[in-house]
Amino acid sequence: MGEIEPGAEHREVAEQMSAQARTFLSTTTQVASGAAPGAELSLLILATSDLLAAGARLAAIVDVVPAERFEPDAGPETDVDPLRDALAKMFDGFDDYVEVSDPALSADVAPATLSGDLACVAEEIAKGLQHYDDGHELEGLWWWQFSYLSVWGERASSALRVLQGVLAHLRL
Repeated sequence: MGEIEPGAEHREVAEQMSAQARTFLSTTTQVASGAAPGAELSLLILATSDLLAAGARLAAIVDVVPAERFEPDAGPETDVDPLRDALAKMFDGFDDYVEVSDPALSADVAPATLSGDLACVAEEIAKGLQHYDDGHELEGLWWWQFSYLSVWGERASSALRVLQGVLAHLRL
């Protein structure tokens, strides 16, 4: 797919994605802090599914290619270890799960953790947000699109499935 110019369509997608990224990060951080007792799973389901909807929009547009062929330094990586640790404590007893590694190519299963998935998603979208907030709107959009297709889309999808399954077990 060809190179794009930053236009109104991409600006709108980037604005929507930045809003969803902020909501996901805020909700996940609040839930991990214990600020939403009794509503944790529902809030995470909402934030994760909304983020995945934004990611689906990223997948539906032409590949974003920034004008510069290098990634500007967005500063230090977001430290998601405290988030991962807090979520792991909160998910004690159901954090670990198994999943099909690549359902399109094999039936092999692999271990995963809900806390790890959510922290991975947070790290990837935070990096795009750093670019976006530094005024590199197209770079942020490129990062969100690339990492949605390569990392966080799959991790968020897996997390959503586990969250929904746990909620169903609790409610039914």
